[in-house]
Amino acid sequence: MKKIKSLGYEVVFDDDLQELQSFLLDHDYSQLLILVDRNTNDHCLPILQAGIPDILDYDIIEVDPGEENKNIDFCIGVWKTMLDFGADRKALMINLGGGVVTDMGGFAASTYKRGIDFIHVPTTLLSQVDASVGGKTGIDMDNVKNIIGTFTQPQAVFISTKFLQTLDDRQIRSGFAEIIKHGLIQDKSLYQTCKSLRLPVVPTDIIQTSVEIKNEVITKDPKEKGLRKILNFGHTIGHAVEGYSLANDASPLLHGEAIAIGMICEAYLSYKLNNLDESELEDIVQYLKAIYPAYTIDPSSYPVLLELMGNDKKNENNKLGFSLLRSIGDCDFNKYADESLIIESLDFYANQVQK
Repeated sequence: MKKIKSLGYEVVFDDDLQELQSFLLDHDYSQLLILVDRNTNDHCLPILQAGIPDILDYDIIEVDPGEENKNIDFCIGVWKTMLDFGADRKALMINLGGGVVTDMGGFAASTYKRGIDFIHVPTTLLSQVDASVGGKTGIDMDNVKNIIGTFTQPQAVFISTKFLQTLDDRQIRSGFAEIIKHGLIQDKSLYQTCKSLRLPVVPTDIIQTSVEIKNEVITKDPKEKGLRKILNFGHTIGHAVEGYSLANDASPLLHGEAIAIGMICEAYLSYKLNNLDESELEDIVQYLKAIYPAYTIDPSSYPVLLELMGNDKKNENNKLGFSLLRSIGDCDFNKYADESLIIESLDFYANQVQK
């Protein structure tokens, strides 16, 4: 078992979830609410229940799975169910799921009756290394990712790798994109280790290292005023592609798949604007191409993508903001690119995946 101290709470790695049961027994909450989606209700709730056999009194709130449901309408449904259950300000929300559940559950809890406590039990690789750590809560609006939300810290995060056994290879690869990103922005050795792994197996120590990197960044900059912005590498373009795919594709891209596209595009911007060496650009591109499927971005979609980027919360003074690599393992923030160069980066991605 390993514990990482974060912003007033601990991230606990405990496959058997015994520490979660101890936490619940040690705290005098008036009510326990467990937020799940249909998938985690079927596949992950039994794992949670096996880890907390002495906790028998709780209420289940179920939502539909998928990023397309992380919106105000579903959040209203969560609030109404909390009211129906008679939840007061001393209740605890347990968010059992991936990033959609932890993002929306954290937002619902942080705003219900001006805020109740919540904890995260992330069940996907993506949520374990990214969404559950850092205190960001949020929902999407008009295909703009996480545009409505709060900075509110959980009381604790409990990570069990047993949940990863419920995932298919595609979900593992999606989450792995954020581990790659952590290596690219902060730890070249982690990036090199990633290249040596054979997915879908992701060792526990790699997950822990990834969480430690993110935690080190967010503890220095909790409200994303400076350094924390480097965690957005690949996300300005990646979020736009993800939002476009959600609105237009019958089988939308997963988050990590879209971020991989964003990382290729923004590595190109790093080469053009921030002196990233061409050999490192090529290394990044070839590695990401080897893991993630090619995606066709039609030039006719560029105006919509640029509009989505224009609505991104990272922008300042009507300028499109980026975090760009100086080298692998070293990232700068508050870099800006004009629309013509962004389009050039999208063309670069299209040309690369055609090779």
